[in-house]
Amino acid sequence: MGTYAYTQNPISPPGVYIADPAAHVWEDGRLYVYGSLDETTDYYCSHRHHVLSTDNMLDWTLHRDVFASKGENDQVAYSDSLLYAPDCQYRNGTYYLYYTLASPEQTEGVATSSNPEGPFINGRDIDLYGINQIDPAVFIDDDGTAYYIWGQFTAKMAKMKPNMIEIDSATITDNVLTEDEHFFHEGGYLVKREGMYYFIYAHMGRAGRATCIAYATSDSPMGPYKYGGVIVDNDHSDPEVWNNHGSIVEFNGQWYVFYHRSTHGSVMMRKACVEPIWFNADGSIDEVEMTSQGAGPPLQAASKIDTERACLLYGNVRIEAIASDNEALMKIRDEDAACYKYINFEGGVSEVSIRVKPGKDGSRIDLVLDRPWKPSVCTVEVPASNQSEEWIILKAPVSNATGVRELWLKFSGEGENLFDVDWLQFHKD
Repeated sequence: MGTYAYTQNPISPPGVYIADPAAHVWEDGRLYVYGSLDETTDYYCSHRHHVLSTDNMLDWTLHRDVFASKGENDQVAYSDSLLYAPDCQYRNGTYYLYYTLASPEQTEGVATSSNPEGPFINGRDIDLYGINQIDPAVFIDDDGTAYYIWGQFTAKMAKMKPNMIEIDSATITDNVLTEDEHFFHEGGYLVKREGMYYFIYAHMGRAGRATCIAYATSDSPMGPYKYGGVIVDNDHSDPEVWNNHGSIVEFNGQWYVFYHRSTHGSVMMRKACVEPIWFNADGSIDEVEMTSQGAGPPLQAASKIDTERACLLYGNVRIEAIASDNEALMKIRDEDAACYKYINFEGGVSEVSIRVKPGKDGSRIDLVLDRPWKPSVCTVEVPASNQSEEWIILKAPVSNATGVRELWLKFSGEGENLFDVDWLQFHKD
């Protein structure tokens, strides 16, 4: 377990890849994020779950290894399969962690704890009466009725028995949401606000990929649901991004959407992120953009800005680990670009420092504000180097950078891997 100040996106610390974030606020007043844990680009997820928690959206605590299906802390005696996306629910002093086992079982189960951060113990199978898929979520309505949600391509629901372990088979309902009507792919999650039920899910309606978090609404927990729209889209978070999975929650008077972004030029190695959202008078939710600042204020230009905070990547560039606790922009090619929303330049800056690992050919970084086609406010010349492991700090003058702005890094040069970029920092006179 470790606490760290990490206001901006991603909220997963460097080197930790928490995906499928299911957010809940429990009776202790803290916000908890339950998710799967990616560990390689070879397969989804792992045999472990971590939990993130915060009491202010500024300082996060990482609770490690709260549940496992294999190895140390193994609490699934009947299987050693990988653990896919989980959810958690609370009732009568007990926290219930609902988990998915990957193939060959592809079944779902539940473990329990007296603490929201675990450890969760005694994993047991949930009988889904042959309708085995993925992505469990549990919602408890105002009247105390609990609903179990799961499914891929179509959303399934059923009422739960009071023990929070079994479902009532007579209430199983399929096609609560469908791909044809709602663009439903997977990752269901249910909340209630002002008498309206919001079904949150991974949306398959753009670019042939499930990159969006969307919502549908109903005046009944099991529907019928009316398609609402997209809340956030993680397209361009990585060149190979495939899916999304998230949740919405109210915390200290503000609503947020939690989602994930891919890294490493893969569909895996995903990192939890968050954006504030707002409801219109009719209950609808406007789509929000991916940002670097997330739930916090704009990034301060005078502070060191880790390049892993990029919210948009264009071309071949991606975020990869360069150490167990550090990530950088890598695999950069000519005409690639990375964007940061938003940077606070306050009263202006005069210079930038940027840490790079040069490639074998000389190349260039142009810093542009607001839109990528606007004139550069700074050009950093990156020298050629034959020392592939050498990191250097380059400096260059900056002009006309004031206020709160988008920052674009535009890359140019010859070759497949121009250079790597670790961080940048702006300075005043």
